[in-house]
Amino acid sequence: MAKILLIEDENSVASFIRKGLTEEGHEITVSTDGASGTMQGATHGYDLILLDIMLPDRNGIDVCRDLRAMNVKTPILFLTALNTPENIAWGLNTGGDDYLAKPFKFIELNARINALLRRNESTSALNDTDVLSLADLRIDDRAKEVTRGASTINLTPTEYRLLHMLVKNKERVLSRMELLEDVWGINFDQGTNNVDVYINYLRKKLESEGGERLIHTVMGMGYVAKQA
Repeated sequence: MAKILLIEDENSVASFIRKGLTEEGHEITVSTDGASGTMQGATHGYDLILLDIMLPDRNGIDVCRDLRAMNVKTPILFLTALNTPENIAWGLNTGGDDYLAKPFKFIELNARINALLRRNESTSALNDTDVLSLADLRIDDRAKEVTRGASTINLTPTEYRLLHMLVKNKERVLSRMELLEDVWGINFDQGTNNVDVYINYLRKKLESEGGERLIHTVMGMGYVAKQA
């Protein structure tokens, strides 16, 4: 079941869509104008928005643009009789995810909805991998932010890359050579002690408030990120 917002001013079209999607098991909310639709879309957690372009108070393109400006990531499927290539491009370039021309059959609408919902689920699953954690340490790779407990840890770009590599491979021992290749782009040992120096930098920052050691030395082999 998905929560779907339908922004559509034609009662017959809205009733047709609502009936069909309710029978499919979805939860449908209907807004009949752009202003209320924008407010609904921005303040409620919908899985999908069906948006008519020809609304009584404003253009659906503007509604889409406003929602994207408010950082609303919900997939948007445009519904409209304006099915020229120019209008399709206009809608998609504004932030829409798909476009269905009126009149349409419910089977086609349902297929488009299912495709967008599947795509959104896959994207969400991928985004989850952008956040790494180990004990009370958290790395948000999208924001490039590292926190431990309630504290933010400020790292240099090299320190960040090194920590990310270690935590991404937590519980696995990484050799100095692997770390040099991934973090510094050095593909052979030049006798550098970069890894050891930066491991010490990281330990000081991660343990500055007395937290347990998370980066451990494995004698003769390298380093591993794990809980003691």
